Parts: sequence; C-alpha cells; structure tokens
Amino acid sequence: MSLTADSGNHDPVRLWCWKDQVFGASLAGPDGVPRVKAVSTLDGKMLIAMPAMDDPRFDRSVIFMCAHSDNGAMGIIVNKVTPMLSFGDLTSQLDLFSTEEYEAINPELINSPVLFGGPVEANRGFVLHTSDYFVSDGSMPIGKHMALTATLDILKAMAQGRGPRRAMLALGYSGWAPGQLEDEIQRNGWLYGEANEGLIFGSNHENKYDQAMRLIGVNPSMLSGDAGHA
Repeated sequence: MSLTADSGNHDPVRLWCWKDQVFGASLAGPDGVPRVKAVSTLDGKMLIAMPAMDDPRFDRSVIFMCAHSDNGAMGIIVNKVTPMLSFGDLTSQLDLFSTEEYEAINPELINSPVLFGGPVEANRGFVLHTSDYFVSDGSMPIGKHMALTATLDILKAMAQGRGPRRAMLALGYSGWAPGQLEDEIQRNGWLYGEANEGLIFGSNHENKYDQAMRLIGVNPSMLSGDAGHA
C-alpha cells in the first residue's frame, strides 16, 4: 500500500528494507530457481517503456535498472511522483528529527518529492544516489558511479548535508522474475540504453520520458515493431 500524507500510523521500520531482502529471493520465482539465463545485464542502464505499453503502472515510465541477473531484475522508476508526499512529509512521519533539526534542513530538500519507484513493496523506501556516499552494510553499488541505499541513516545524512552529491527518494520498486524482463523486451515492451545522470536526478519529471527517448536517438512517432535496444 502506498504511503500517503495522512498514514502516520505505519511502522517506520517497515518503510525500509535491507538489500539482501530485495536483491535476492524476493525477485526470484516461487522455487527460487532461475528459469531463463540472461543474455546480458542491464545493471546501471535506463529502461524506457514503449509508447504502446499496456500496463498503466508503467505507462511512459523511465526506470533506472539497479540489478539484473539470472535471479530476476529490479529498478526504480525515476519520472513518477508519489502524490502529496515530500521528503519533509516522510521524515516527519518517521519522526526522524527534532523541531530544531527539521527547521535547519535545506527547504529545497524538504520540499523535494518522493517518487513512485514501482508497484512492488510500495511502502518501502529507497534512495538512489551517486556513489560518493556509501555504507558497507546498507548500500548496493550499481556500476562505478551509482548506488542504492535502504537505511534511515542516509536520510539523516542528506538532511545534515553529509549525504550524496545527488540523490532521489522513492517508495517501492519495479521487479521482474527470472526471464520476465527479457521476455517483455522481446515482445517490444521496453527500450533500453545508457543512463544519464542529469536525466535520472533531474527535477523536471514530466519531461524525462521524452528526454530519455531523445537520448537514445528514438522518435516515438517513428517506432516500428522492431525490438528493444538502442
């Protein structure tokens, strides 16, 4: 269930998960056995929904891929905002800061939106960020320049000016069972290409889809039935 501004009765601990809980069995099939071998990894790549995407949850979605292996895939949608929920709202619900600490936080950060990372575990929080911030027991590296952290400490670090150079906070993630994403790409559900830091962390979320298409050299109006990569 998505967290909303008036849902302060949720257990704050359940908003966050450790990387082993997300990047392991929870993304595998019921038997935990990979069914289709991935031909290549999309770790650190950008996944872009085709214009004809028939799942409304992913319509015009741009997803940063955090993990992709024989065990499945996981990513964070970077262009959809959770309605009426900001960094300040979420940290207030979590009761992370005293009044004095809260008032000292940069207003731009306080008012920054919490994104809708995807429909899986939609009450759990994740911070996608540059790799200048990293904690060994709470961060997962994604290539050389990015990381994903799922601890409350990163929110405190961000509020106190000790956080990563660039970051975005999201609730939920997008997940695929073994072979599922490969099948969706083959069926022309997705395009993919190199990720762009400026796009991923940009604040103009409404324009990210069109920008992502341009970055991979695709004109949506000219798309054919050919599959997937750019």
